Amino acid sequence: MIYYDHLPLDKDILKALGELSINYVFQPIFRPDGKTVYAWEALMRPTQMTVTELIEDYTKRDKLHVLEVATFFGAMQAYFLRGYSERVSINSFPSDCMRGEEADVFLKYFGEEIRGRMIIENLEYPYFSPEHWKEKKRSVKFMDNLLALDDFGNGINDRERVELTEPDIVKLDRELISGIDHIKEKQENVKALMPYFRSKKILVVAEGVEEKEEFDYLANLGVDLFQGFYLARPA
Repeated sequence: MIYYDHLPLDKDILKALGELSINYVFQPIFRPDGKTVYAWEALMRPTQMTVTELIEDYTKRDKLHVLEVATFFGAMQAYFLRGYSERVSINSFPSDCMRGEEADVFLKYFGEEIRGRMIIENLEYPYFSPEHWKEKKRSVKFMDNLLALDDFGNGINDRERVELTEPDIVKLDRELISGIDHIKEKQENVKALMPYFRSKKILVVAEGVEEKEEFDYLANLGVDLFQGFYLARPA
C-alpha cells in the first residue's frame, strides 16, 4: 500500500491523498531483444475498484488533480522501493499537471535521483490543456527526462497530437498491433508511420504485443521497444 502522510505537501492535498487506497504494479518495456528492460511502466491498482472506475469517479467529482499528484509521488515511491535502475514510465493526464509548490516538493523529495530516469506518458484523454502540457514539458526537460504519447492510433492521440506535443516516444496502440503479422492493412499502416517517426527522432513502442508472430514481425520492421503479455505481464 502506498502512503502519502509523510510528504511535506499542503494539508488539503494530503487529506485528499489519504482517502486513496492504491498499490502499484510495473510492466517492463523491452528493447528489441525481448530480454533487456528499457523502462518499467508504473500502473495504478486501486484496492476497492478498477482503475477505470476510479478515474471516472474522480472525473465526476472534479478531482483528477488528486490522481495526478498521487501517481507521481506514489509511482516513484514504489519504483525506488523495488530498487529498479532502468527508467520509470509514469502515466499523466493531459488535462492536468502538478502545481508549482507540488512540483517543488517532488523535486526536493526525490532529488537528483530522478534526473534522466523518468518517462511521462501523456494518456489518451478527451480534454487536453496546452497550458498544463507546456508546464509539464518544461519541468520534464529541465530534469533531462522524456515525454511519451500513449495509445497512438486509437482515436485522440494521432499525428496532430504528435505535432502538438512533440514527444520523445510514441506508443502504438494494441489496435494497430493485434494480428499485424498476417493483416496486410495493419502492416501497411505501421510501415507508413515508421518513416514519419524516424524523421522526428521519435522512439516507437509497440504495446499490447501478445503473440510471438507479432513481436517477430515488428522487430523485423525496426520498432524500437516492446511491451505486452507475450514478453511480461504487470507484476
